[in-house]
Amino acid sequence: MNKLRIISMDTSVSSRNDAVNQVINLAAKKRGAYVCVSNVHMCMETLDSVGFRSIVNDADLVIPDGRPIFFAQKILGAAGASQVRGQDIMNDICKMSGRNKLNVGLYGGSSIEVLESTAEELQGKFPDINITYKYSPPFRALSEKEDERVVEELISQGVNVLFVGIGCPKQEQWMAEHKGRVNCVMLGVGAAFDFISGSKKRAPVWMQKAGLEWFSRLLSEPRRLWKRYLKQNPRFIFHFGRQIFFGKNY
Repeated sequence: MNKLRIISMDTSVSSRNDAVNQVINLAAKKRGAYVCVSNVHMCMETLDSVGFRSIVNDADLVIPDGRPIFFAQKILGAAGASQVRGQDIMNDICKMSGRNKLNVGLYGGSSIEVLESTAEELQGKFPDINITYKYSPPFRALSEKEDERVVEELISQGVNVLFVGIGCPKQEQWMAEHKGRVNCVMLGVGAAFDFISGSKKRAPVWMQKAGLEWFSRLLSEPRRLWKRYLKQNPRFIFHFGRQIFFGKNY
């Protein structure tokens, strides 16, 4: 799968089907792997932190979830590029997990209630899914003993695909740290558990198609997100403009 650098982030040029197949193939290998779901926020985090840049660029797959990332791929000449939403990838994998005999794990969520509701929704929507692991970690770093227990349970429960929903950049750091310790493929899905459980509303379809999903999230959580969007979106435009017109990347 071809990769294309946007400012400082290496993104995978992929279709939805290709991305799903890649994840399933990684899961079948039963070795540690991780997938990043990229957007403007992640791109700017890779610019600001060399360490985080390495984490993202070392991922097995970096899908263009954010519409600006997909547009940037197109502008850079990737005619076959398409937007690949993390939520869609998650749904497709859950739908296909039964026939592919993949055990699914859920790590994250803003509360145990959100995680349990997410599992119930997925089970109801995809009756063949086999969710063998669920854990909503505390809002602090796990102790060494707690972390060892998580790894042991992921292995003993035979998890093949682990959805990690603890937010960027925390989830990407967590996945990179555990790649050599688990034998499953991990996908950083951000707030997906909140959307699936219904604790947060997704943007209307027309806003998603128009590339305004970020604006819908801003309206729903202005206090938490206004600084991120007002800071990072203009910076993305500035640095991507430098890349386009002056060949400047990092």
